[in-house]
Amino acid sequence: MATRHLPPQEYESDGDSYKVLDLTEYARRQHWWNRVFAHSSGPIVEKYSVATQIAVGGVSGWCAGFLFQKVRKLAATAVGGGFLLLQMAGDGGYVQINWKRREKDVNKAKGRMKKRANKAAPEVSNVIEAATEFVRQNIVIASGLVGGFLPGLAS
Repeated sequence: MATRHLPPQEYESDGDSYKVLDLTEYARRQHWWNRVFAHSSGPIVEKYSVATQIAVGGVSGWCAGFLFQKVRKLAATAVGGGFLLLQMAGDGGYVQINWKRREKDVNKAKGRMKKRANKAAPEVSNVIEAATEFVRQNIVIASGLVGGFLPGLAS
C-alpha cells in the first residue's frame, strides 16, 4: 500500500476555513513522539493508516472481550458446579476429609510458594517488558484493542 504525502488542503464551510492534516506526517514531525516511542513506531504504523489500525484493533479487542466473557461464564459455572457436587457428596457421606493432613499439606504448599515467588519475578518482568515494547511499537492498534475489549466484555 503506497503512502501519499499530500499537503494540507483548505476547505471552507459557512465562512469558516479549516485545514485537513495528515496525522501520520504530523506524528513524524513531533519530537515527543520519537522520544516516547523511539524513532520507529514499528512496521504496522508504516504500512496502514491510523483509521485502519484503530478499526482492526477495535474489532480484535471486541472479539477478545466477547470470548473472555463467554469463557469466564463457562469457568464460573464449572467451578460452582464442582463445589455444589462436592458439597452434596460430603453431606451424603461419600467424602470424608482428614482435616489434620489437609492443614499439614496446606502449610507445606505455602512454604513452597514463598520459595518460588522470588524465582518467578524475573520471568514475569521479561513478559512485561516484551508487552510494553509491543505496545510502544504499535500504540494505535493497541489502543484500538483496549477500546474494543471493553464493549466486547460488556456484550
